Amino acid sequence: MSTVTGGPEVAIPTAFGTFRGRAWTVSESAVEHLSISAPGNGDPGEVPLVRLHSECLTGDVFGSHRCDCGEQLEQALELIQEQGGLVLYLRGQEGRGIGLANKLRAYALQENGADTVEANEQLGLPVDAREYQVAAEILEELGMTRIRLLSNNPLKRDHLERYGIAVVSMVPSQIPSRLENRRYLETKRDRLNHQLSHLQEHLDKPQEKIVQQS
Repeated sequence: MSTVTGGPEVAIPTAFGTFRGRAWTVSESAVEHLSISAPGNGDPGEVPLVRLHSECLTGDVFGSHRCDCGEQLEQALELIQEQGGLVLYLRGQEGRGIGLANKLRAYALQENGADTVEANEQLGLPVDAREYQVAAEILEELGMTRIRLLSNNPLKRDHLERYGIAVVSMVPSQIPSRLENRRYLETKRDRLNHQLSHLQEHLDKPQEKIVQQS
């Protein structure tokens, strides 16, 4: 069992509205995570919407089109502000847990024909090294033991439920594909079981924004 310590909660005004932010430090690793929440405009008794967002420097900060991470984060902030809930920004999970340098090494292999799974395997690295016990502990500390999970990845749901968090529904986080990330998304759908049913639908309209249904 990890030991997670939360800091003070503070206001974080953003382009998406004002959130309440709190840092969480894992004693064993000294990794610091961030929870950012909003009450929303709906029924206060509604099950909160939660996004577990893995740190992605290239996508979140630099807006890389090789993935959909930055756009997923923006979508999550919009939905949390509207519906109420939490984005849990999980640091140390770059490249599905292999780190920034290895992610760029994997990109180099992808430029020579490998898909995102094959690239990790060629480097002798796990396809997905992420773990969500700390996320579950933070949610429990916040009293969020029943959630709606904003994700396409059933593995996140399985991990959270293993640690006692009830996922009452999965809310799709589907971003229209781009030429630069279509193979990446197709590989996540076909080889990692991500629920990305929108890909075929948006073949001819890759930039069109999807209206989310919760």
